[in-house]
Amino acid sequence: MSVFIDLVSVLGRLLEPVLAESATAAAIVLFTVLVRLALHPLSRAAFRGATPVAGILPVLLQLPVFFLMYRAFSSAEIGGAANELLGHRLFAAPLGDRWAEALGEGGLFGAQGLVFLGLFAVVALVAAWSAARGRKAAALAAATAAAAAATTAASGAKTGKAGMAGKAAKTGKTANAGKAGMTGKASGAGAGVVVTAEQQELMRKLGGVLPLLSFGTLITAALVPLAAGLYLVTTTAWSVAERAWLQYRKDRAERVEHALSGGERSAM
Repeated sequence: MSVFIDLVSVLGRLLEPVLAESATAAAIVLFTVLVRLALHPLSRAAFRGATPVAGILPVLLQLPVFFLMYRAFSSAEIGGAANELLGHRLFAAPLGDRWAEALGEGGLFGAQGLVFLGLFAVVALVAAWSAARGRKAAALAAATAAAAAATTAASGAKTGKAGMAGKAAKTGKTANAGKAGMTGKASGAGAGVVVTAEQQELMRKLGGVLPLLSFGTLITAALVPLAAGLYLVTTTAWSVAERAWLQYRKDRAERVEHALSGGERSAM
């Protein structure tokens, strides 16, 4: 923990000439950005779906950092000495205080209460952005699944008809067998559509519920020290922005690839 405190203190001293008392708060934000930059390769791999573990590692690796942040601004002493970080502030609010303590100092709209309200407003904006993107992604996934199911069903029907016609040209028995085969294929295609419909319904429900979990960050931010809340809102905003950027790059690459393939077909 002492290494973490020393790093935040150094960053705070570097920013102090510009940000005065809020330098340590800015140092926490900067420290969070450095952590997320280090984890960006894992986040990129998780977005591509490289391995199931890749999606879990960025979250797991941040837990110790969040725990250190929480402990650093909750402990009165560090290594037997007074914790100097507790004396630092974000505007009027001490970084080690929680929302309940801020309410006790001046009420909801007191000097410290307003700092927490500002933090909550940022958390809510990030959560709303995340929820909107989550619903859009769920709707897109459902539409893609429906289109894939329709394409599979149409392909199965055409294949069954072609097989029946070809076999009917040989013998009556073979024609009957072809019909049976067609029926089996059609049944298989229908089963696939049923499963896909269930998956669509599940995605629809998850698309409505999961984005709302983003607002749970508000509860956490109200219960932890202000410094931990700053870390939380910074890393959450980074996650949403990072995913939006990766999705933008993916969509742009697909558009370029589609344009190039269309140009090649035109040339042929």
